[in-house]
Amino acid sequence: MKLITNAKNVDVLYEDNHVIGINKRVGDIVQGDKTGDTPLSEHLKAYLKKKYNKPGEAYLGVVHRLDRPTTGIVLFAKTSKALSRLNTMFADKAQVQKTYWALVDAMPPATEGTLTHWLVRNEKQNKSVAHNKEVQHSKKAVLHYKLLKSFDHYHLLEIDLITGRHHQIRAQLAAIGLHIKGDLKYGAKRSNPDGGICLHAYKLTFEHPVKKEVITIEATPNWQLSK
Repeated sequence: MKLITNAKNVDVLYEDNHVIGINKRVGDIVQGDKTGDTPLSEHLKAYLKKKYNKPGEAYLGVVHRLDRPTTGIVLFAKTSKALSRLNTMFADKAQVQKTYWALVDAMPPATEGTLTHWLVRNEKQNKSVAHNKEVQHSKKAVLHYKLLKSFDHYHLLEIDLITGRHHQIRAQLAAIGLHIKGDLKYGAKRSNPDGGICLHAYKLTFEHPVKKEVITIEATPNWQLSK
């Protein structure tokens, strides 16, 4: 994986002295995993080191993550103070609003609604299964969706997460017969050319950890679709 060394290689959406928000690409991993691929956090450290001509290693704290095939907004902390405060905020889902866009292969049961399931995570398969009622080892998952637009073969949903569970959007939509474009793991019929899925972290709203003002970051996906 190529190391990010200049602004041309990283899509910065918001940056100040305390936080940096970027538009994650398909295939990037936010934090290191068993693949051994260089994570996005390390690429950004190199980017910050060069941008600000830092003599030592740049500090960067991981606040939250996105699945590898998912794109969109990821927020990082540039100071330990910011990281501590953001960790507390992100742990309390009521303090942070995450909005996603998803392209699905069928019409939802209504143009707007709330889905409630109980998810069971399978560590070996790296997959979650949604149940309609509470079962052993399950965690409650809630999201709200709204139909934004319909295309020839797909439908664009806007999704607000109420809880934050492993593969929550992917599993809950699949449970009602809606498969995200390219998401073979959750029932899509074919993959996308880039190996990603059409699930995008579109908007993130949070209170700045130091300035205490409300910050909203948006990132529109570059999906190419017919009308």
